[in-house]
Amino acid sequence: MNKLILAHLALLLLNTIYGANHLLAKGVMPDFLGPSAFIFLRSSVTAFLFILLFVLFVREKVDRKDLPRLAITGLFGVALNQLFFFNGLELTSAMNVGIIMTSTPILVVVLSYFILKEKITKLKAIGVFIGAVGAIALTMMGKEPGFDSSLGDLYVFINALSFGLYLVLVKPLMSKYKPMTVITYNFIFGFIFIMLSPNVWTELGAADFSAFPTIIWLKVAFVVLGSTFLTYLLNIFALKYVTPSVSGSYIYTQPILVMVFTVLFAYLGWTQDFMGAISFEKIAYMLLIFIGVYLISRSSYLQRKRAKAKK
Repeated sequence: MNKLILAHLALLLLNTIYGANHLLAKGVMPDFLGPSAFIFLRSSVTAFLFILLFVLFVREKVDRKDLPRLAITGLFGVALNQLFFFNGLELTSAMNVGIIMTSTPILVVVLSYFILKEKITKLKAIGVFIGAVGAIALTMMGKEPGFDSSLGDLYVFINALSFGLYLVLVKPLMSKYKPMTVITYNFIFGFIFIMLSPNVWTELGAADFSAFPTIIWLKVAFVVLGSTFLTYLLNIFALKYVTPSVSGSYIYTQPILVMVFTVLFAYLGWTQDFMGAISFEKIAYMLLIFIGVYLISRSSYLQRKRAKAKK
């Protein structure tokens, strides 16, 4: 099969995994496992697996001067990103999580302007404004009791902001080293930072692992192995054949996939009934974010086209 087609299938698969992850993880938290303890399991297993692959197949040397940047990207891309994501997911609906996460490309544009001094065109500025209105409106809207939380939405937004900052800071490292090298070091440092969180040890001590039914262990395995380790590998493969902007565009599928899995899992009885978390109001805000990101992507495309024409 054509490698480009395989790359797109890999991106679709990893975003499908993310869509299912939002709902399955909520089926574990907080009754069986706290969010910070969940992240401890997720990061420790993934860090071990990446170290194993790195030692067996990569073994790329890293300059000592780059270790501080790798530590910082590990802090934002693994520790803060995942801790805020799961603590937010525990409080708010999976639907809100899927919508807020689509604001990441908008945050990357803003952060790139301040950190990398990348120019923001008028079209990008309009896109940032429209998308920001959608994201802010979602976090400020009236909540459905039992489904939504303003604090949870804020945590998810901080997660998106942290990951956006990670994407900006990691650019120089990705151009210098192999992706597997950067990701391995990120998870090593990220795991160290996660261990410094007091909530991790409190929640691990409170968890009764012997009382976990089989379905809960399967959900934990899916989140740890599927939505973390496997998705990173799929993304590394895809980025060999498509641009980061193409890879990032697949994040727009997550709210749709969350809605699909909400209906499917509720029907199968795998999760609680989260249908009340879906509303026309949320879908309208999601469309605002989509429009904003489309305008930003369109502006980037026109900029690249003009640059090629000048050459």
